[in-house]
Amino acid sequence: MRLTKARIQKYRSIRDTGFFDVESDKTILVGPNEAGKTAVLRALQQLNPPDDVRAFDILRDYPRSEYNDITLGKVDPAKVTIVEGHFTLEPEDQALLADDFKGCTYIRGRTLDNRRWHRLIGAPEIHKYGDIDKDLARLCAHVDSSVSSVEGIDLPQTKPSSTLEVITNNWTSTTLISGELAKKLKQWLSSIFQYIEEGNSKEEARHQRLLDACIVSEARQNTIAILDDRVPVFVLFSNYFRVRPVIHLEHLASRLETGVMDDEQYDYGNQCLLKLLGFTARELSNLGKAPEPPAHDPAALLAYRDQLDKRSYQLNGAEVRLTNDIRAVWLPDTSRGEADRLRVVADGQYLKVVVEDSLGVNIELDQRSEGFQWLVSFFVVFFAEAVDKHENAVLLLDEPGLSLHGLKQRDFRKTLSRLAEKNQTLYSTHSPFLVGPDELDFVRVVEMPDRTAGTKIHSEVTSDDPAALLPLQESLGYDLAQSLFTQQRNLILEGLTDYWYLDAVSQLLREANDGGLNDKIALVPAQSAGKVVYFATILHAHKLKVAALLDSDSAGDQAAQQQILVHRLGNKAILRTKDVYVGSVAKPEIEELLRDTLVMVAKELAWDVSSVAAQDISRSIVEIFAQEIDNFSKYKLAKAFVRWSRDHTAADLTPTETVQWRNLINTVNKVLK
Repeated sequence: MRLTKARIQKYRSIRDTGFFDVESDKTILVGPNEAGKTAVLRALQQLNPPDDVRAFDILRDYPRSEYNDITLGKVDPAKVTIVEGHFTLEPEDQALLADDFKGCTYIRGRTLDNRRWHRLIGAPEIHKYGDIDKDLARLCAHVDSSVSSVEGIDLPQTKPSSTLEVITNNWTSTTLISGELAKKLKQWLSSIFQYIEEGNSKEEARHQRLLDACIVSEARQNTIAILDDRVPVFVLFSNYFRVRPVIHLEHLASRLETGVMDDEQYDYGNQCLLKLLGFTARELSNLGKAPEPPAHDPAALLAYRDQLDKRSYQLNGAEVRLTNDIRAVWLPDTSRGEADRLRVVADGQYLKVVVEDSLGVNIELDQRSEGFQWLVSFFVVFFAEAVDKHENAVLLLDEPGLSLHGLKQRDFRKTLSRLAEKNQTLYSTHSPFLVGPDELDFVRVVEMPDRTAGTKIHSEVTSDDPAALLPLQESLGYDLAQSLFTQQRNLILEGLTDYWYLDAVSQLLREANDGGLNDKIALVPAQSAGKVVYFATILHAHKLKVAALLDSDSAGDQAAQQQILVHRLGNKAILRTKDVYVGSVAKPEIEELLRDTLVMVAKELAWDVSSVAAQDISRSIVEIFAQEIDNFSKYKLAKAFVRWSRDHTAADLTPTETVQWRNLINTVNKVLK
């Protein structure tokens, strides 16, 4: 089950985020300090938190400026939904459901008073009495007329219609056929089946339709019960949750028993470590204080040995598990002797977490890199909180890798991607190095225009707050700076959406062994056709190979005719979409090269222009979308295509699209060879 969409309301700094999309693997929340990123993650965790996580607290979590509405009774906490999540079903979920429910979307919400509610979208709807009353009347007329002519069975004391009137006496056209009402109606239908004329297929079919209407509610409840049990655990990890490299067990046990925390956040990480090991602090402390048994008492010696062996084996099992999972996502620099094996060692009253390096030397965890310490602490908390559900968990990471150097953060970005391969991951950041230039479709911009409006989340890369967009601008700027000085071949594109289309299709062709863009060519989005000339001038001045790809619309024509651009690049290096386009559109943009696929992909956004596009093949597909769809966004369409490309192959493109893109990419490779 995957979270696809969420909304948070009336939680701390949040009034209403609005619905925002969540990617199937990795979603990045970008925004400045105090924008509400942490509040978003904390609220999301309440969709299905681990057992020991604090629930919503009306006093602490409801917006302080509106708290009087609660005390005065104007607002009922039971009616305030704080967080709502929409989940799509995966094959493992669908296999447990009836066919009519396999394609549904499961929605779960949690109210301020910590009650959960559920809803299904795309599943058979519960019928109302008004939907079936005519069928019931016709069935009654049939069985009433035939009841006296049925031979060989006991006749009812009253007519079936009279019995039905007792059941439906208080029903209105809007009464839902669910619960006890559905149960009583189903019993009545079962009791009168014997009076239906044998061989009367019309009335038998009517009877079956009415029975089906009665069981929809029960089927929905069964489906909700199954899906409710399969909602992933939401594990929130903060930088403050750290595992201490050396724990004094007696002191920790005393703090936990008295409730006096020396350092609550550190103690939480240590508690998670002990939970993972399968011991309480007191148990491990007592083992460390256990006296040696007498030498002449074999039974006592064996019991003592079994105790110590049990501790040793459980610690070793935890070591192996943590080491294997850390190695899977953390790629150490072996030339520097980075972490090789994690060890958890019990020594009297001390529990030590050490790292055994490639030389076999044990070094305390706090002497390793900050990134490695973060990862060890994360996995300890993750496995402890998710228990046996870690394979079905959503990771919520609050400012991961914050203390790492910028270049190390770029490497750590790969670690986060590998985490997301197994567990859907959302993380917050304001660092440009934790947002890759090819990851902008994963970004959700978090901002707080003012305290009255509260925290807002944009599914598109747009914001009224420059500070919210700063990480994205710096990420693109850094990537551009790198290409200026390190990439000899550069293709300038009009904008970010062109970058996404070209990069995604190139990857599809490369995976199909059907070409693909030369990996030594840097793609440089210029933000608009008018700015292409400036980028071309800068890159050309550094004596680099440069080409430009321009749409064949009026903006592209104007840019292509600029003398300075022609002078810098030459006609052969100014590529136009019309040069490879096959179709009837006079001035094709890059979207025209994917016309049929984009029409199909857009349906996932509930944008259906298929009939209009098929009837008017000479109109630009972008123009059709703009005229037919309210609030159409080229950005959103391109983002949907990138998402589609991750789950499809080049064979899913139409033959014409494949030919067009193959020709375009081959031309780019040839010009920049």
